[in-house]
Amino acid sequence: MADAITLQVEGMSCGHCIRAVTNAITALDEGAKVDVDLAAKRVVAQTNLPRADVVRAAEEEGFAVKG
Repeated sequence: MADAITLQVEGMSCGHCIRAVTNAITALDEGAKVDVDLAAKRVVAQTNLPRADVVRAAEEEGFAVKG
């Protein structure tokens, strides 16, 4: 089973943001399951990717990852 990677992500505010982050992660791992909680500013990705790749995917979409 894939590991769960949880990120605190600043700057997400709408459905487009959800799609952007989800698509960026699934472009690297088609089998990834991504859950975005806008209110909590949280992204949880069930993926085989290393954490650094998930962080980079979110940052390349223009979001700031905290912690």
